[in-house]
Amino acid sequence: MGITKECSVCFRHCKISEGGLGFCGARGVKDGEVYALNYGRITSLALDPIEKKPLKRFHPRSKILSVGSYGCNLRCPFCQNSSISWGDEVPEYRERAEYLSPEELAAAALHYRDRGNIGVAFTYNEPFVGYEYVRDTAKLVHELGMYNVMVTNGTAELSVYSELALYIDAMNIDLKGFTEQYYKDLLNGDLGVVKAMITEAVKHCHVELTTLIIPGENDSEEEMREMCAWISELKDADGNPIGRNVPLHVSRFHPCFHMTDRRSTDVAKVYRLAEVAREKLKYVYTGNC
Repeated sequence: MGITKECSVCFRHCKISEGGLGFCGARGVKDGEVYALNYGRITSLALDPIEKKPLKRFHPRSKILSVGSYGCNLRCPFCQNSSISWGDEVPEYRERAEYLSPEELAAAALHYRDRGNIGVAFTYNEPFVGYEYVRDTAKLVHELGMYNVMVTNGTAELSVYSELALYIDAMNIDLKGFTEQYYKDLLNGDLGVVKAMITEAVKHCHVELTTLIIPGENDSEEEMREMCAWISELKDADGNPIGRNVPLHVSRFHPCFHMTDRRSTDVAKVYRLAEVAREKLKYVYTGNC
């Protein structure tokens, strides 16, 4: 067996051999070094309303140039972007992805400023698995006086986030549920890692959270109360309590990808869980209803 190198981007710490791939499908080893195979490889590019990220309290009614590559380090069976994240189509998208340098992407963001664009959102697939491109592009976007947004599952080591913190102005982080079992059994993830990311991110930038409500999985009022109690205790970099002001998006599930064995979440259930969330949080929004 050949020599392997350890990737340190997320909790998996994949041991990757020369020419091999990590769990995310976006990181490999070349000449004995771990690198992002998806660096600058763009599968999706669109000028979106900022509310679509979703971000409700960060420059509302503006637009943002949204960019995606391929790869993800979770295995959500309800993934809405499976073709570029971890579905069977990923190899096809990987082959036909076009290269866009950080300089070219930053220039595109500037080009669309007169159409209401405020910067770049790294989204669609998981941006942390290609964080080097995020870092290099975001720095240039800041130099142009524009903003950077990440839409992420929050499953990355804080050492990686520290390389981005100076350049990221807002994040929407998925807090997909609030039990270790849910994260481990359904998502192949780690709740503790996500909680650590949220705890750190709120000290550096504007953060909004999203929870997709899956019938029979994470839809109890008890879990919502526990989650929102935790959110409400979050603190800023100076130790001041800010958690009650962290926006939460409570989103309705629709059957897709590998999860077509249940119906869409009942709308009344979504609205009721939003009311429960408002017991602790000031800004709660419903989505997909």
